[in-house]
Amino acid sequence: MSSMIALEVMDFLHVATPASWVSYAKENQSTLLIDHANCERKAASSALSMIYRYGARSEFALRLSKIVREEMRHFEQVHSLIRDLQIEYVHLSPSKYAQGLHRFSRKNPMTVDDLLIASIIEARSYERFELLQSVLEGTIASLYGKLKASEYRHFLAYLEIAEFLESKKLVFERVQEILHFESRLITGYDDQFRFHSGDPANGN
Repeated sequence: MSSMIALEVMDFLHVATPASWVSYAKENQSTLLIDHANCERKAASSALSMIYRYGARSEFALRLSKIVREEMRHFEQVHSLIRDLQIEYVHLSPSKYAQGLHRFSRKNPMTVDDLLIASIIEARSYERFELLQSVLEGTIASLYGKLKASEYRHFLAYLEIAEFLESKKLVFERVQEILHFESRLITGYDDQFRFHSGDPANGN
């Protein structure tokens, strides 16, 4: 079996983001940016926690440390744009997406589900960055164009670490299970618009 590492993002993900989410994002850019900033901060926190979990492998810790720094840099960039656009940084409840993925994960702490979920989230972020770059304008579109390359690197990095810890066959089988569940979150109706939310039109 060939490694998943050679796959492009849309060969990896099972479904594309619904067009209705893209349309909603265009009309709700303030919420989009605020939740995106929150996602970057959470991604940094998640990578930092993995440094402690996989700290016995120094090569993993170094790769994860770089991800932490990049995610916090992204947070700073999005936060700066929010400030420049004079958007009020209001509190937003968390997305149901990440919560749903983590509820689907196996409870055994020795699994690589956290790495696979992180990889899927990064892949979905990359896909949405590309979409947003193409439909938005000005500084927002420019920012998404600049950030997407690092999302792609993170997507691959988490997969590569998982393939060091478990066989490629087991990683492939498990990631397909999680991706099948993720596709339901993305295409299912979501009454709460967030950066990683589902289809805002599916319930109408």
